[in-house]
Amino acid sequence: MCILVTKASREDPEGDVAKDCRRVCRQDQGNSFWVPSSPQEMANFVLHTTFMGTENSSDVTNSRARRLGDAIGSYHLSIKIDLMVKSVLQVFQITTGHMPRFASRGGTMNEDLALQNIQARLRMVMAYLMAQLLPWVRGRSGFLLVLGSANVDEGLRGYMTKYDCSSADLNPIGAISKGDLKRMLIFLSKEYPGFEMLGEIANAPPTAELRPIDAATATAEAGHSQTDEEDMGMSYEELGYFGRLRKIARCGPVSMFRKLLVTWSHLAPTEVAAKVKRFFFYYSVNRHKMTTITPAYHAEGYSPDDNRFDLRQFLYNTRWTRQFAVIDDIVAQHPETDKDKDKND
Repeated sequence: MCILVTKASREDPEGDVAKDCRRVCRQDQGNSFWVPSSPQEMANFVLHTTFMGTENSSDVTNSRARRLGDAIGSYHLSIKIDLMVKSVLQVFQITTGHMPRFASRGGTMNEDLALQNIQARLRMVMAYLMAQLLPWVRGRSGFLLVLGSANVDEGLRGYMTKYDCSSADLNPIGAISKGDLKRMLIFLSKEYPGFEMLGEIANAPPTAELRPIDAATATAEAGHSQTDEEDMGMSYEELGYFGRLRKIARCGPVSMFRKLLVTWSHLAPTEVAAKVKRFFFYYSVNRHKMTTITPAYHAEGYSPDDNRFDLRQFLYNTRWTRQFAVIDDIVAQHPETDKDKDKND
């Protein structure tokens, strides 16, 4: 946007685009012909970015965020929120007499998930604080809108915390799948000089960085031992298939399984069935998260946003008793299943 607006403003400093640019950048008082000298100058007026890290965050991701901020020209801050996390946990300990631990340090999975969620939710709190006060810090009036960063696949799978960085005023990528988003970033990295960082980010293994780093399993590319796809039990590519079939093709578990038997013919029917069942379990058990999702730019027909574009119910029988039984019957009668039995015999 900043590239297009800057170009149009410089071509016609008295035009409507230039006037709107001056108004948005608060440069419309006393300098009637001001236009940004570069897209980065305009971005510095309108876009504020923050890397809200903890002791569980990697230097690799922090570096990517900083270099991306430099490339696009945003007003960028690197923030450590460990003090906030520790304060909340201390209040919990004083109240209950218990202190949760990560699973890798002897805690239960409930404790582990709670420790991840509190980091995510405090990022939302800090984001809104920054949105209200950064204009004041910079000697300006007004306030900022908070932009969300959750994509379609995270919403479908429920791989997100309610009221975390997915909660915002607007979400520019909330109706785009991870696969399409990755392709868009790679295109932009090649289309616009100086934005090569987008390609590096697109090809980096996605990671939430909410658990302690295990140095033995951390990769150089991710910088962390925790990866999204391992946590989810499915790949983003698979979620892309699930999302399109669920919304655009109007598929439930059985019809999705039938279609994927053909699309994923290289997989055994039992494996396809397991993937479909796993998706529909997590989709249904986390569907309630979609009722509070941030309004998104409606870019595609596969959006799971049930407030505006997807009016399906949000309470399901998460066991899908009848549908999963039908899938099991199809698997049992499939010729490939008989071949597998013969091999085992």
